[in-house]
Amino acid sequence: MPDISLTTVVLLCLAALAAGWIDAVVGGGGLLLLPALLLGLPSGTPAAHALGTNKAVAIVGTTGAAVTYARKAPVDVRTAVRIGLAALAGSSGGAFFAAGMSTEVLKPVIMVVLLVVAAFVILRPAFGTAPATGPATRRQILTAIGLAGVGIGFYDGLVGPGTGTFLVLALTALLHLDLVTASATAKIVNCCTNAGALATFAWQGAVLWQLAALMAVFNLAGGMFGAHTALKKGSGFVRVVLLTVVFALVANLAWEQWVA
Repeated sequence: MPDISLTTVVLLCLAALAAGWIDAVVGGGGLLLLPALLLGLPSGTPAAHALGTNKAVAIVGTTGAAVTYARKAPVDVRTAVRIGLAALAGSSGGAFFAAGMSTEVLKPVIMVVLLVVAAFVILRPAFGTAPATGPATRRQILTAIGLAGVGIGFYDGLVGPGTGTFLVLALTALLHLDLVTASATAKIVNCCTNAGALATFAWQGAVLWQLAALMAVFNLAGGMFGAHTALKKGSGFVRVVLLTVVFALVANLAWEQWVA
């Protein structure tokens, strides 16, 4: 456990709670949680330790959200697990490359990720609001395994923030799901990507386990509550939250990058 003040620990736990809720509804909780860790950990802490601790926290909240969704949403668990296994392999590979990444590289990458997500959602106002069209074809599933599984999985291990949001967008587009079903499916896939990346970071000794365990309790509570909220409110609500989260984070990072 690094030398962190009680105030900072409390703020990190609150960030984990909020990130769990956001991640369960639209994905992208890491866009709040990882910057919080980067700011909260003592100066000089390697970026890999922030990434590894982020994974240890996120996997708990993601699992709680996945279980909540699976009980009530029409999720094709078999397809989700197939994509998730491909994502696990991708995230493990990405985590190996992340070990040498510096903190200064992460913030611009996150900024680009957010801008791409914002542009996509704005240009597709009806995206993910229609009900699911039916069972996915073999070709659609294979494409999802390659792009949403291996591709986004690799990104998750390499950087992480925004993975859940990318999965929701990719699964909605590739498998023609509504946003709620896509969010539910994404949670199962995201459990696998988190597991692959976490295993790699743990092997490298880049996880602050005591801090992660404390934050994980709050992340789990946020994740389960967020899943219940999304199931109750529907795809329209998920879309509004998605846009709100993306714009708020873009504004915050833009301020840090060019003004502060």
